[in-house]
Amino acid sequence: MSLVTVDEANAEFYAAFEAVDLDRMSAVWADGPYAESVSCVHPGWPLLRGRGEVLRSWALIMANTPFIQFVLTDVRTEMCGEHAVVTCSENILTADDDTDLGFSAGGSVVTTNMFVRADGQWRLWLHHGSPVLNRIGDEE
Repeated sequence: MSLVTVDEANAEFYAAFEAVDLDRMSAVWADGPYAESVSCVHPGWPLLRGRGEVLRSWALIMANTPFIQFVLTDVRTEMCGEHAVVTCSENILTADDDTDLGFSAGGSVVTTNMFVRADGQWRLWLHHGSPVLNRIGDEE
């Protein structure tokens, strides 16, 4: 995986998830000296640490995700040397067998993705997704 920019690395993360491709997802995440400090927080999950534990979580999620699509908004990338942070809102569409159309809005998640440049490639070091809850006043 030769990615030139942080934004391309971030896009590949979401493309791997949408494709339900664990090999692609594995290639996105940092390894080598960063493997033990890789971290991930899926919405509603506890903190996961270590590349192996994080990739096992993606295998479980992908095994139970027949379809998912992301529309990213409010994307902002900040770089500082060999590190970069991408923040965004994930607007999610998922498969739902209980609806007539087979799809339902999966909600919104605010996300922080932290990347590290290792061997000339930007690799995901931390993913933290937090669900956005609807406020009572939003429906009026």
